[in-house]
Amino acid sequence: MASSTADEIVGVVAESPTLAAAPQAVPAHTPVEETDESHDVPWVTIVWDDPVNLMHYVTFVFQKLFGYSKAKATELMMQVHSEGKAVVSSGERDTMENDVRRLHAAGLWATMQQDK
Repeated sequence: MASSTADEIVGVVAESPTLAAAPQAVPAHTPVEETDESHDVPWVTIVWDDPVNLMHYVTFVFQKLFGYSKAKATELMMQVHSEGKAVVSSGERDTMENDVRRLHAAGLWATMQQDK
């Protein structure tokens, strides 16, 4: 009896109609936008004020990661402290993504965005 049920199932599957794929509209010509990377707006890395890191540590991180002098690193740290944020680097997107990653690894709050 089990074989007859299996035969019935196979017969039903074999007799069932197959569904055809619905026709799809394809544009005759797809416009390709060419981008010139040299005209792209540069990206910036922003460090945000946080309640955790001490000011001298933030200055130290800026000096080590970006090679800033103590005076420049202190200026940026004070901007973060007083204004809540500071732009610490700018350039291509890939470079800014790496800067944000390194700042996160150092425990600082950082984001990136396109410069306006």
